[in-house]
Amino acid sequence: MSSSTAASGSAAHGSAPIAGAAPLSLCAREPHVPADRLVAEMVPPPRFDSVRFGTYIPDPNQPSQAEAVRVLEGFAAGLDGAPASGGRRGFFGFGRARAPKAPAGPRGVYLDGGYGVGKTHLLASLWHATDADPSRKAFGTFVELTNLVGALGFQQTVRTLSGHRLLCIDEFELDDPGDTVLVSTLLGKLVDAGVALAATSNTLPGKLGEGRFAAADFLREIQGLSAHFRTLRIDGEDYRHRGLPKAPAPYSDEQVARAAHTTEGASLDDFAELLDHLARVHPSRYGALTDGIAAVCLTGVRPVPDQSTALRLVVLADRLYDREVPVLASGLPFDRLFSDEMLRGGYRKKYFRAISRLTALARDAARLVAPN
Repeated sequence: MSSSTAASGSAAHGSAPIAGAAPLSLCAREPHVPADRLVAEMVPPPRFDSVRFGTYIPDPNQPSQAEAVRVLEGFAAGLDGAPASGGRRGFFGFGRARAPKAPAGPRGVYLDGGYGVGKTHLLASLWHATDADPSRKAFGTFVELTNLVGALGFQQTVRTLSGHRLLCIDEFELDDPGDTVLVSTLLGKLVDAGVALAATSNTLPGKLGEGRFAAADFLREIQGLSAHFRTLRIDGEDYRHRGLPKAPAPYSDEQVARAAHTTEGASLDDFAELLDHLARVHPSRYGALTDGIAAVCLTGVRPVPDQSTALRLVVLADRLYDREVPVLASGLPFDRLFSDEMLRGGYRKKYFRAISRLTALARDAARLVAPN
């Protein structure tokens, strides 16, 4: 991956020069990501490197959370570590002649619930608990999976993933019919090859309750695979704000610029210019866009102007959250990024997730600002 690391000269317009190392600029980066890197990076993101079932703390008021841990531990134990291969074998890849008797019932799991209840934590824990070489199990978001198909082509993606023991898909998107059909077809091929599947939810447009109806929508959309999935409903509130203080208010342009200059590896960009730049970089490269960035500093945060821009920002927020990159900003608070119309529309769940994650990262960034 190649990218420019030129300093941003327009992020804090009108500010006096600040002593310290010149910050990096996301707007100066145009990463190029080879297809083999996309495959190699299909592992739980850095934020979830060390999560395990034992580190998930179920809410005692939500028994479905403890039940999900119990079921997923059993699911992981039922997967053997032998690589899958082509041909119709059992859902876990057992050969018909030599296979031990497989347990009855669905062989895939689908985690259905609102944002912030720990679905990704549990999905990553399943990946870690599965007894298979990391090269034989894959973890990625729905968007990353569609990007992989775009980079490799459909048939090559089938060949690449057919040797896997487990494929985990985070935030299965039900709001794009074309992509849903594409991925459903892909999953059908992988099931035939003996790959076990696990997925987390994303609600359809117009569905309220933050995932309450997602299970039925998911099973309908993946028609031929429905019988392979057991649905686990996970209730609860967003853990990122459970018992925590409110996110810090936005800082001044001068505070943000000073933090960028005094924090090694920080980037500094004007928010509107960054949104324009994201339109020129494919979302599959947003992870590479943040390579080596220790903190993202933004000036002039304002409401996003349209849906396309908003959806690109959601992907960037996901990549920053995955990598635990703090975000320090001036302008409007993050809960005012999206219009009321957007928050009532079909992509509302994406926007609430982005607000939740950016708020958590803003809280992490408070340590970058020197006390007065």
